Amino acid sequence: MLLPVHLDDGAAEEPPHLVVGARGVGVAVAQHRPHVVVARDDVVLAAEHREVRDRLQAAHLREHRIRIREVEHELRVEGGGEVVHGRRRTLAPPAPARQPWLRLTPVAAACYLRLHGRLGAVVTRTAPDPDVVPVRPGEEIDAAAVGAYVAGRLPDASGTPDIWQFPGGHANLTYLLHYPGGTNYVLRRPPPGDLPASAHDMGREYRVLSVLYRAFPPAPRAFLYCEDTSVIGRPFFVMERRRGTVVRREVPPEFGGGSDPVANRKLSRMMIDTLADFHAVDPKAAGLETLGRPEGYLARQVKGWTDRWERARTKDVAAAPEVIRWLTEHLPPAPPPTLVHNDWRLDNMAVAEDDPGRCVAVYDWDMCTLGDPFTDLGTLLSSWFEMGEEYAFLASMPSRTPGFMTRAEAIERYAERSGRDVRRMPYYYVFGLFKMAGVVQQLFHRWHKGQTTDDRMAGGEAVAEGLIGLARAHIESHG
Repeated sequence: MLLPVHLDDGAAEEPPHLVVGARGVGVAVAQHRPHVVVARDDVVLAAEHREVRDRLQAAHLREHRIRIREVEHELRVEGGGEVVHGRRRTLAPPAPARQPWLRLTPVAAACYLRLHGRLGAVVTRTAPDPDVVPVRPGEEIDAAAVGAYVAGRLPDASGTPDIWQFPGGHANLTYLLHYPGGTNYVLRRPPPGDLPASAHDMGREYRVLSVLYRAFPPAPRAFLYCEDTSVIGRPFFVMERRRGTVVRREVPPEFGGGSDPVANRKLSRMMIDTLADFHAVDPKAAGLETLGRPEGYLARQVKGWTDRWERARTKDVAAAPEVIRWLTEHLPPAPPPTLVHNDWRLDNMAVAEDDPGRCVAVYDWDMCTLGDPFTDLGTLLSSWFEMGEEYAFLASMPSRTPGFMTRAEAIERYAERSGRDVRRMPYYYVFGLFKMAGVVQQLFHRWHKGQTTDDRMAGGEAVAEGLIGLARAHIESHG
């Protein structure tokens, strides 16, 4: 059933204002009672469908916010993160409807004028790159200071760059340094707020990326590291700009929009094959043989993530002590060590714009070390949800599309590509779920303490609890 929606002046929440950076088109998504509204400069669209409404309600766990990824999936619009009422985010132009039963209906002009009047002015600054947006409030950096520091240290970097932000990611912050007529670079820095001592290590990430590109081509090359916090308040490094397509929750239209089983298969194989190739890199040949201490690595990981969980905990989660105890008491024998990425996920990779099976970049190397390669595979599988699984809406990649490998197929593919014995992968899957619960809980803790205004983190507590529940369920089903 499709109904026009009238957002009256007494609506409890003010809808958020979102901007398409590349086109300067104002877009808003709002939920009012059972309705979902998508508003653009030229028209307001609204839809009501029981299945859509129920999925959205399940997705945000009864909290009064909208998860843009769910709106993307259910309303067939493409966005760039989660939305909380009253906050700014980025949303791409609505994509053509791919399911005929779900259409958007124009709302009366008077309703639109009332809604539009509450959105404020539309930002029209044109982004120099389709992958970037204006910098989020509270995460700005001093463009003049950056320009002065890198001038003479990087080729074609003179004057003050335009600063834009890559909207993906939830931890370290990534910016585009745009030099009109010159070379574009990428700057990485830690987030604001109190940080764990060993986390967000820009020096480590620079060390890795300054040499790894020679042995592992998908690694971008880092050029410059600055530990002088007087420049922008945090250490940072600058690396090359790698172009490619980053696939997140939805398969983009150029790869079939999720309906092409061949493309989906290629995408899932690409993740596994690239991971196996990375684990085959000789650390000594890459100049990274002293990057970490592989002896006792997994035990330290379990203890470290347990400690982080306890420090960031904002409520008691009944299943957490059971999961921690099981991980501690069932440590598997250590395999031969390799380089470990520590955050291997689909949205930390870019594929060629014309081939979802060819990786052109892997990002986020600040936790790279020497250790147990199966922890990387377990981390990846922790977001590899399959059709019908509880909490599947937490998936950060389109693993439920036709043709996409199952977890079992992914493990088998890794075994074939790497030659490693994968019989103990059930342990590493539980570890991956617990680790990701800790990551999400830390992000929520920072938001809860007011150390960030990034409201994508607002639902982290519920997500972390869900991941802990999945870990316990896997323990019960696999012993």
